[in-house]
Amino acid sequence: MIELLLQADRLLAVDLVDQAESTYQRVADQDPNNAIAVVGLARCALARGNDQDAYALAARALFIDPENDMARRMEARMAEVLTYRGETLPEMAATPGRTSGAARPVAQASVPTAPAPGRTTSATARATSAPGRATPASRSWLDRLRGH
Repeated sequence: MIELLLQADRLLAVDLVDQAESTYQRVADQDPNNAIAVVGLARCALARGNDQDAYALAARALFIDPENDMARRMEARMAEVLTYRGETLPEMAATPGRTSGAARPVAQASVPTAPAPGRTTSATARATSAPGRATPASRSWLDRLRGH
C-alpha cells in the first residue's frame, strides 16, 4: 500500500490527476479506513477545482483519523474558503456503514476589524474584496494548496 500511495503522490506532483486519483481510489477501495488515500482523493478534487468534494473528502479523512495533520489542515482551510464564499459545507463523503445527510449551512465568516491606518493585512484584503473573488494573497495560498 505504501508504494501505491507514494506512486500516487508522485503522479499528483506532476499534475497527472486522473492517474493519481485512480491509484488513491484503488488504495481506498482496498482499505476504506486509509485516511492517507482519502486525503489524496481530496487533493485530486482540489486540483480539479472541486472545492466542495475536496472539503467532503478531507472531512471524511479526518473522521477516519483525527490525528492526521494534513486532513485537519485541509478540512479547516476548505471550510474557511467555502464559508467565506457563503457556500454550504457538504457532508463528508460517504463511508461504508455511514449514511450521508443533507448539506449543512454555515454562518458567514466574521469580518475582522480594520488595522491601524497605513497597515494592510491579508485578512483585511480578503474581507474588503468582493465575495467570491480571490485576492492575490488568497489566490496564491489556494494555488499552493492545490499544488500549482
